[in-house]
Amino acid sequence: MKTLTFNIPDSVNETDVKMQLAAYLFEKGILSSGQAGDLVGISKREFLENVGKYGASIFGESTDDLEQIING
Repeated sequence: MKTLTFNIPDSVNETDVKMQLAAYLFEKGILSSGQAGDLVGISKREFLENVGKYGASIFGESTDDLEQIING
């Protein structure tokens, strides 16, 4: 496994940054939900319960795709 180091201001929430990165990589199919949870330091279940808050769908569709499906 590779290590990547970021310097971020103290005012930035580290967990939010990790969740945003993990959500992006999960949505692109680069990480599984378990791997994404590991990246953030949370369980797979907790990741899946919260990933929607970061704009990623656990179903493979974007929110725009889902709106189009619902609205026809």
